[in-house]
Parts: sequence; C-alpha cells; structure tokens
Amino acid sequence: MKKFSLLIVLISLSTLLFAEEKNKDDEKKWDVNNPLGATSTAKINTTTGTWMNLDVSPDGKIITFDLLGDIYTMPITGGKATNITNSMAWDMQPRFSPDGKSIAFTTDQGGGDNIWTMNIDGTNQKQVTKEKFRLLNQPAWSTDGQYIIARKHFTGMRSIGSGEIWMYHKSGGDGVQLNKRPNE
Repeated sequence: MKKFSLLIVLISLSTLLFAEEKNKDDEKKWDVNNPLGATSTAKINTTTGTWMNLDVSPDGKIITFDLLGDIYTMPITGGKATNITNSMAWDMQPRFSPDGKSIAFTTDQGGGDNIWTMNIDGTNQKQVTKEKFRLLNQPAWSTDGQYIIARKHFTGMRSIGSGEIWMYHKSGGDGVQLNKRPNE
C-alpha cells in the first residue's frame, strides 16, 4: 500500500510540474513579426495588382496603396513606388489624414486586424485600436483629423458578416459606437 501511495504522489507531482511548464509556454505572446519557424524571402517583381486599396493625398501629389500586404507611396504622376511598411504583418487599406501628414491603415501586426497610424514615410507607427474579438477595418478620417472611423466586423451564420461603425480618437482609447448592427 505504501508503494501505491508513493506512486500516486509521484504521479500527482509530475502532473503539476507538467501543467506548470505548459502554462509557461502558454504565456508566450505570438508576434506576427517574429515567426516561430524558419522563414525564407522571395523577391517579387510586379507591375500590376488587383484587390488593392488606394488613396490620394489631400494636395493631390501622392498616392498610397496596398499590395501583397505592404503599403506604398508614389507620386501621382508615376514613378517608383516606395514601400513604407515592409514587415511580416499584413498591412492594408491606407488612408491619408486631412492634413496629409499621417496615414491610417489596417494591420494584423498586433495579433489581429486593428487600426494603426503612421507618418507618410512609414515611421512612428502607433496602434489606435486594440480589438481582440471583433476585428476592425476600412479606416476613414474625420474632417478635422482628430478621429478615425472604422468598421468593426462581425461574422456569424453568414460568411459576409455585418458590421458596426466605431469612432476612435487618433491617439487611441475605447471608441464610440455610431450605429447598431441590423440584427440588433
């Protein structure tokens, strides 16, 4: 009986140790810009694109667009495109601020699609929204440049989903819901 009791105690302790070790692994945060496995780089040279989002700067001199998960700027008259968000994250839907100094965009670099802002050269990237469950997309600036309006996407029984419109201060925060979903 003593051997059996000792065996039960050892099994219990090993289970606790294993559970503790597993919890340490669970605490590691996933980072889209830091993949766990091996990576490789492929050079892609393209002159056309589809399913792109494009915006024109307020002064009409620059366009910004997304292509294959990165955001670019380019003179509206043509020329060389400059990649301003070259990372592992999927960056899309760029929109110029009314003063032309910032770009709001959707990215998954925080773990899920949220709205971020950056300078027009790609520097000073800041996360505006921190949604973990209902992801945000399609940013649009208020005319005074202080707020960003975005769609919070819901997918349920329909694959198309529905959405709510939310407004956030450009510096972040909880946001304000501007409409109700049709099924509420």
